[in-house]
Amino acid sequence: MSSNEIRIPARSEIALADTWDLSKLFADDAAWNEGLALFEKMAEQIPPFQGTLGTSAESLAAYLDFSKELHILWERLAYYADLRQTEDEGAAAARTMTGKIAMAGAKVQAAAAWERPEILAIPEKDMEAFLAHPRISDYRIYLQRTLRYKPYILSDREERIIALHAEGENIPGDAFSILTNVDFDFGLIDTPEGKRPLSQSTWHVFMEHPDRELRCRVYGAFYGRFEAHKTTLASLYSGSVKQDVIRARVRGYSSARAAALFPDNVDGAVYDNLVSTVNRNLGDLHRYYSLRKRALRLPELRHYDVYAPLVPALKKRTAWNEAVDLISEALSPLGDEYVSTLRGGLLGRWADRYENKGKRSGAFSAGSYSGEPYILMNYKDEGLRDVFTLAHEGGHSMHSWYSARSNPIMHYNYTVFEAEVASTFNEELLFRRLEKTAADRETRLYLVNKRADDLLSTLYRQTMFAEFEKITHEFEEAGRPLTAELLRSEYRGLLVKYFGPEMVLEEASDLEGLRIPHFYNAFYVYKYATGISAALALVERVLSGGGQERDDYFAFLKSGGSRFPIESLKIAGVDMSSPAPVQAACEAFGRLVDELEGLL
Repeated sequence: MSSNEIRIPARSEIALADTWDLSKLFADDAAWNEGLALFEKMAEQIPPFQGTLGTSAESLAAYLDFSKELHILWERLAYYADLRQTEDEGAAAARTMTGKIAMAGAKVQAAAAWERPEILAIPEKDMEAFLAHPRISDYRIYLQRTLRYKPYILSDREERIIALHAEGENIPGDAFSILTNVDFDFGLIDTPEGKRPLSQSTWHVFMEHPDRELRCRVYGAFYGRFEAHKTTLASLYSGSVKQDVIRARVRGYSSARAAALFPDNVDGAVYDNLVSTVNRNLGDLHRYYSLRKRALRLPELRHYDVYAPLVPALKKRTAWNEAVDLISEALSPLGDEYVSTLRGGLLGRWADRYENKGKRSGAFSAGSYSGEPYILMNYKDEGLRDVFTLAHEGGHSMHSWYSARSNPIMHYNYTVFEAEVASTFNEELLFRRLEKTAADRETRLYLVNKRADDLLSTLYRQTMFAEFEKITHEFEEAGRPLTAELLRSEYRGLLVKYFGPEMVLEEASDLEGLRIPHFYNAFYVYKYATGISAALALVERVLSGGGQERDDYFAFLKSGGSRFPIESLKIAGVDMSSPAPVQAACEAFGRLVDELEGLL
């Protein structure tokens, strides 16, 4: 190993203070195994409850009490095993635990498969009386959510057939993942630093390289592999869309999109408002790409130029404790309880801070009902990128912290629609604090450019993806085959519309539509765009308001899954059934472009 090579430490070399403390879940692996034995023993008590749920409110409550305790234990077991596995993906003991709880959980699901049909079979008049009974108070929301599905639940025989087919529904997405992440060999790329492997994970690193000729070569090599398999990729995506449509029709939904929006009780108009509002504001996006072309001094803007850095990364190092100080100062408008709780967790042992050999890459927040709202980081102290990531994950964790303390487990989990609000809220507060105190032009330019790029990727790009999903599903529902040629043509049309007149697309550029893994989980990417729009609106409301506006925001954080997302956000003070928050987010992006033009 050369003297300047950085060695990734083993897990055993990481200081205990820099790791998360999972003891609120289980003291150690031995205690986890005892918990698993108890879980399996409790599962044996499920069958005697069958046939009792409709006899009285007390009988229904007795089962739900039992189910709640089983659910709490199940979540503790699953979280502990999953978090232990992320510490070192190659550790056999952790993989064994995740396998064991997955198998035990599947057995419980099978043993309790009668629960929903039996609840739905309770006569409406009896259920009304049950819901009014004080013993049902903690479960009222859970039961009301379950009853919503009654029009879309089929006979026992039909439900069994659907269940038997469920496992196969993942095949298109699994095959896509295996093909593109395992079977594809993108080869080695000659770089000034030597030969480097090209892969799905290194693709963005290459696209951010300042050497344009290198970006061009990488782009050609990368999409050349997709070109060679375009028919297979189109067939896999077509199969996934077809399954979405069939599943919705079997249950009686009006469309695949309606089926996907139903669990969150989101009207299709919310989706359409997002797309139409962003479409009306593409001028500022086109202006940004024109600015990018001028700033990079390019004769023409190519698809491989859109991630090239406009400004160099900041050289300033930000140690963990310093990052926590910056975040704490930025979040001060949220008050002492919020800041002291998050600060204590980040300086304590909520977070697994640094990279170790075998540790899962990236970052996430895992807020559980019984444990802490844990955060996985692979923190690097170069620049400010990971400071923003830590603020983002801290937002998720505090959302979970308030939610778990304000709701029963049956409905403490918030939806994906709401999830990005609290995290983006924190990032925006951090950005504003850092920009306000920036001591030089380079720092301010870096911050404004980063925020513009974040808003572009979350608001505009995710909306483009959402528009593509809507088009493809409508084609399938109209009986129009989703061939590779049709998919590429439609996606190219969107690229032209969103990138604007400055962009010179490559022949292979429309293959991007065949490589997005999110498309195999249809109609959820729009939630990122609505989430950042809601967050920006709420930041403005809290900062320009007083105690009531802040209290409204905390009411949202505490609501968990007790309300549908549109309703919970209305309580916070933003109406996502209106296009106004999306319009305001587009205008915020326009102001960032204005700032960039003034700084460059």
